[in-house]
Amino acid sequence: MGTLGWKDVPQATVRTRVTVPLRFADGYATTARVLTFDGLVDGREHLALGLGDWENAIGDAPLVRPHSECLTGDVFGSQRCDCGPQLREAVERIAGTGGLLLYLRQEGRGIGLYAKLDAYALQEAGLDTYEANVALGRGEDERDYTAAAQMLLALGADKIRLLSNNPDKAAQLQAYGVEIKERIPTGVHLSPANLRYLATKATHTAHTLDIPGL
Repeated sequence: MGTLGWKDVPQATVRTRVTVPLRFADGYATTARVLTFDGLVDGREHLALGLGDWENAIGDAPLVRPHSECLTGDVFGSQRCDCGPQLREAVERIAGTGGLLLYLRQEGRGIGLYAKLDAYALQEAGLDTYEANVALGRGEDERDYTAAAQMLLALGADKIRLLSNNPDKAAQLQAYGVEIKERIPTGVHLSPANLRYLATKATHTAHTLDIPGL
């Protein structure tokens, strides 16, 4: 978790707003209002996707998912994680109620794409997903959600319903001035290749995942 308190979060501003039609491989389609920002503390190119009647929802605790970029899962459909199915699920659920998907450029829990693939190699040798990061000399989870809070506050979304299984996301956003009115878990997207990965998240970092046998 980051070290800033909410009073220390610098203000960000909206830079660009563009409309992007979306279509997923299963045929689901919707339209997003994609927003970019100036002043984000980490200097990365994070995006906010306004979905459904998002502008009216902002005044009444919109549904929000902070989604960490996962090239292997989001783009290539990797079965080693649940990122792609979570992204697909989140877009439809948020579009149905009005809210925001924050697409955060923090691949591999913040360690980057190459390091994530290095961690995969260590997992193939027997380490779990957290042990592998530590074996590389990195933190178990290096993600910091200061920029996510900046984006929400720049849009006036200081109260949200959080679509996430990860308690650290809620804790960090609250520390940075975003009130979590409700925590809503995503579905459990199991595959033979990600069962251990999901089970470790549930047992090691208290993700709200209802996995058979745990």
